[in-house]
Amino acid sequence: MHDEATVGARLRELRRWRGMTLDQLAGQAGLSKSFLSRAERGHRALDRRSHISALASALRVSETDLVGGPHLGADPLQADPHTVVPAIRVALQTNTLAAPGVERARPIEDLVTEMHRIEPYHQACDYLEVGRSLPWLLDELHHHACDPADEAVYRTALETLVDACVAATFTCKDLGYPDLAHLAAVRAEEAAGILDDPVRRGQADFLRVHTMPRAGSWDRTLLAAERAADRLEPHADGGSGREVLGMLTLSASLAAAVNRDPDRAVDWIGEASRLAARLPDTPDDNWMSFSATNVGVWNVAVNVECGQRGGAVLDLAREVDESKLVHKSGRHAAFLADVGRGLAQESKTRAEAVRWLYRAEATAPQWIRNSKPVRETVAVLLKQARAAAGGRELRGMAARMGVPH
Repeated sequence: MHDEATVGARLRELRRWRGMTLDQLAGQAGLSKSFLSRAERGHRALDRRSHISALASALRVSETDLVGGPHLGADPLQADPHTVVPAIRVALQTNTLAAPGVERARPIEDLVTEMHRIEPYHQACDYLEVGRSLPWLLDELHHHACDPADEAVYRTALETLVDACVAATFTCKDLGYPDLAHLAAVRAEEAAGILDDPVRRGQADFLRVHTMPRAGSWDRTLLAAERAADRLEPHADGGSGREVLGMLTLSASLAAAVNRDPDRAVDWIGEASRLAARLPDTPDDNWMSFSATNVGVWNVAVNVECGQRGGAVLDLAREVDESKLVHKSGRHAAFLADVGRGLAQESKTRAEAVRWLYRAEATAPQWIRNSKPVRETVAVLLKQARAAAGGRELRGMAARMGVPH
């Protein structure tokens, strides 16, 4: 089933397996019968989080059952990143803060330096480079946390472990291993709890929000994001606190959009804008790139989730200064992909959508070639393609993503 070209094809198989008619599924998922019929035939993309969540919940399956697990194709930039996952899995599953999985570790100063070296690769979604040293870094940080030389080493090990778990969480999440991403978030939460630092707790909360189960539980994700933001707000004036709070407000905005509460989504994106206005607009320097520019990037994502398409998405895209994302390949690619997905929903802008998706792939190929929403959009666009030039570009992207073409 996971080899089907589109999510719609898998939807049809799961619907028939459940013995449901299109009318029944449409009624339970809150979507129109005509939309689902077109999606099943590959004429409409099922790439919005709210649609995926509603359908998985109605079918009583996981979102992975619906969208498919990690797809391994022949393209090395698409398939090779998955080779780093087994070692990360071992590190996360064999270490605890009570019992490390290794007997020795480098000096803590070397591990902090190593984390600084990894961070740019994490921001660029270069999973191969992240995976070269992240598993062993997780091992050694757990060793120091379990057997520290002194209190200073103990705190440094725990703080750096939170940072390492951020990289582990999004590496696993982006490559399609949600349960492993959740385990990394749990490890960060454990370390942050010992530190008793509201900002570190906020970072761990951010990871938990982004690794919660999706089908039938976006209301819980929204509630978790709002509670985390409220808890951090009194402590967010100094250091990176405001940046962490900002990322939590953006997370709440997206969760509200997926939960089909656009007014609440607008309120939270407005709060993020107010926080960003009190910080320099420097994505390179801020935690998870929080800044006015990044708020603009998330604003595109939220609006596409709410159903904006075509020219309206282009208008939002023009408000983002892409030059400030040059050194943040992951954020830049996310922005380009969301614009492309929004353009793909309108027949008049589908050719433009191909160009934006192509740019996204060139910006962060390891991530985009593994992105399920982009893969879905490319598969549907390919079926819709008629112009030879657009067809050639789409067939190239489809080949690299493992989409039948």
